[in-house]
Order: sequence, then C-alpha cells, then structure tokens
Amino acid sequence: MAAPRLDLLLVNPGGRERIYQELGGELTAIEPPLWCRLIGGYVRDRGYSIAIIDSEAVNWGPERVAEEVVTLAPRLVAMVVFGHQPSASTQQMVAAGETCGAIKATTPETTIIIIGGHVSALPVRTLAEEAVDFACKGEGPVTVVQLLDALKDGATRDALCTVQGLVWYDNGVITINPPAPLIDDLRGELSGDVWDLLPMGRYRAHNWQCLGDPVSRQPYASIYTSLGCPYKCVFCCINAPFSVNRYRMRPPGKVLDEIVHLHDVYGVKTFKIIDEMFVLNERHVEAICNLLIERDLDLNIWAYARVDTVKPHMLERLRRAGVRWLALGIESGSAMVRDGAQKFIRQDDIVTIVSDIHKAGISVIGNYIFGLPDDDEASMRETLELAKELNCEFANFYSAMAYPGSSLHGMALDNGWALPESWAGYSQHGYDCLPLPTTKVTATTVLGFRDRAFHDYFANPRYLDMIAMRFGHETRTLIDEMCQKRLRRRLLEGEGEKRDEG
Repeated sequence: MAAPRLDLLLVNPGGRERIYQELGGELTAIEPPLWCRLIGGYVRDRGYSIAIIDSEAVNWGPERVAEEVVTLAPRLVAMVVFGHQPSASTQQMVAAGETCGAIKATTPETTIIIIGGHVSALPVRTLAEEAVDFACKGEGPVTVVQLLDALKDGATRDALCTVQGLVWYDNGVITINPPAPLIDDLRGELSGDVWDLLPMGRYRAHNWQCLGDPVSRQPYASIYTSLGCPYKCVFCCINAPFSVNRYRMRPPGKVLDEIVHLHDVYGVKTFKIIDEMFVLNERHVEAICNLLIERDLDLNIWAYARVDTVKPHMLERLRRAGVRWLALGIESGSAMVRDGAQKFIRQDDIVTIVSDIHKAGISVIGNYIFGLPDDDEASMRETLELAKELNCEFANFYSAMAYPGSSLHGMALDNGWALPESWAGYSQHGYDCLPLPTTKVTATTVLGFRDRAFHDYFANPRYLDMIAMRFGHETRTLIDEMCQKRLRRRLLEGEGEKRDEG
C-alpha cells in the first residue's frame, strides 16, 4: 500500500556563504528556523503532514533541495524567507529565489508559496519576479492552512478567493486577498513544536556567545517569548509581516516547557531568545525568569533589549535565570542622529545602563549603525568613540540599509536614493553590500567607515585587555584571528582603484 502523500514541505533557504562570506564558516550562528517551526506546527496541529528542509543547516544548494522535492512530492512547498532577525529576510531572497527556480526547473508542476518579511513588504513584486505560484502577505500560518484546504478541493478560483493573505494570479492579474488575522492566542496555536523534524545536531551559537567556552556553542537552539515590536525605529522592518506595531506575548509556562524539553531531550543549554525586544514587559520577563530560576538549569541565554527598557532592579534576576548576554540597540553616538532614527535615548542613560548590566555579571553586545539619515563623518566618529568608551564584550557594526518594510525604504523611494540592484546588496557582510548614502556622505564612505570601525574596535588594546581578563588569553587570540578575516566589498574595491590612480 502506497504511503500517503506529503501535504507540506517547508524550506528554509541557505546561502550563508554569500551573506557572510568566509565569516559564515565558523564564526556565525546556525539557528533553527523560527517561522518554519511556527508555520509547520500550526499546519501539523490541523491534521496535515509536513516535512522541513533546513538547507542552511544541512548546507544544501538549490539543486539538492530540488532533488529532495522530487523524492517527497509534496502537495505544496512553502519557501519561508524570514531569517534569524528582521533584516535577514531580504538578504535571503537570493538563495530563496534560486531554490524556487531549481524546483520549478526540475518539477514544474510543484506548487510553491513564498512567505516572509520581505515578501510581505513587496508581495506584488515578489510574485511577479520569482518562480512561485503564490506569495503570502502576512505571517503565514493561517494562509498556508487555508491554501492546503483549497488545493485539496481542486484550487478553484472560488476556493482561492477565500484564502486570507494570499497573493495570486486571478485571470492573469495579481490579486491580494484580504489579510489573515494575527494569531493572538500564543498558548498553543504557535507552539513551533516540530523539533523532531529538524537536524538538531547542526545548530550552533555565535562565537561571541561562548567566549571562553567554545565547546558550549553546541547543542544550541533559539526560542521566542513574544512576537512583534511596539516601536517604530526608521531602519527596522520587523512588523512588515504583521502590518501593525503589535506586541504579542507567549505564556511564560509555555516558554519554560519548551526550554525544559530542549534541555532534557537534546541537551541544549545555550539559547537565543529571538524576540526583537525581550526585556520590555517587566511582568512577562519576571515571570519567565522566576520559572527558570526555580528549575536551575545552568543556561547560557542571550536576548535583545533596549536601553530605555532595562531596569537595574531586573538585572540580578535575569542573570540568575541564565541570561549571560544582552544585545543593546545603541545605534549612534550622536543624540541628533538617534532622534532622527526615532531612537530617543540620552547618552548618559546609555553609559549608566551598560555599567549596570556589567555590574550584574551580564555581558553586553552593543549594536551600532553608521549612515543613518542625519549622519556625517563627524557623527560616525562619535559613534565609534562611544563604542570604545562603553567597551562592551562584543559589538556589531552595521551600515544603514533601506530594508523593504522599513521607513527608510519608503524614504529612499521618495527621495530617489540609490538602492541595491539585487537582494544580495542588502547583506551587511556580503560582497555586493550597498548601504544608503546620507545628505552628507556617500554610500562608499559609510561602508568604508563601517569596515574600518570593526577592525579599529576589535584591535583596540583596551578592549583586548578586557577580553583577556574576562575570558582568558586564548580568547584574546581568537579575537585576533577573527580580525584577520577581511570582508571583500565590490564598492570599496572600486574606490581602492581610484585612490591608486590618484
């Protein structure tokens, strides 16, 4: 008797080597795909069979994924392009598009829907440009279930008209159906409990999360405790799939259950809380911390926070719960530039909060952006000097990008600013990276400053001495080795030739 046909195959696109160049080999994290899990669990809970290909984790290229599609012969393939933080969706579109193309070239009859933050921001363009049958405007779970229902009934026009959030060709015209409602009940509707379908041995933490203890990078997992963000930073596109600035919290007991399951079944002690803003609602955070303290699992957790939502009295509890790193969106050393980016934080508050976090025994990863709308070379130097003053245990330096779904993208279109010609140009660490210019500095200046700032920070003797004291001399050596890796940039190579000629 033949086995029942697979209903849904979810694919997480790869392309890590393009996104991070050689940094992707050992330094970056490989994370479980959150939205493959959430959509997959929602679909499976409704009686449909599912499988997941995490091509990033297993390192499969487009042709290998297409071969597996032939073997599995699913009714529907969902290409899930969310990435591991909001801006990652656009940079993954290159691998996603190539994989969809390979699937269609191998089995043209395969039905494909593409889902993600980038897709929600540009649904019509995505459907028009990519080798897919449908796109999704929205977060995806409801749309996928309703599409499977419609396919089961023969995918008639009447059936497709009822699929909420579906973007499709209706008699040759691209049509966007009314949106699916956001799922507010996070007690069980978006459990993401499909860990049994993932290559759990393949996931690893970022190198910085395990400074001084590199062995603990694996096993590793990322979980969520909330979805969305109530803030409106101009550079962020997190709410593109949700269409509104909403913040939905998962019950603390469900968070604990998932952490305990991953700890007991897979031996995971190293976690990322993937929320864009974990340290936000004090009651929510406190309840999760209390449950984790009670279980005493000896965890290494990192999470995002805002300077203006971290309260000193919360820090001791966070550390006891296993939070060893907080990532702060500091963004700029210039108050004027921060205000222009809708990031209203005082300089003194930044210094004080970082100091308080350190006193609680929690490490800080500072996030900084060069090339925000009001930036010039002087303000970018202010940002670098602030980073050096704070001397966080790690730092991310970014160039301002007009990610689809962000306010900056709308501003770029309105002002005729140059945008990347391909989605690869939105990758912060990619060869084709093309950041935004400002009214005072060019994109080339922004990118060059960013790359020099990275090496300036991590080669700073004060920083290296702190690292050796905190994590040991071997870790200092690892930082030195990391700094030997230089990103190749198309934009900067051209500038180098011009300087040589001059």
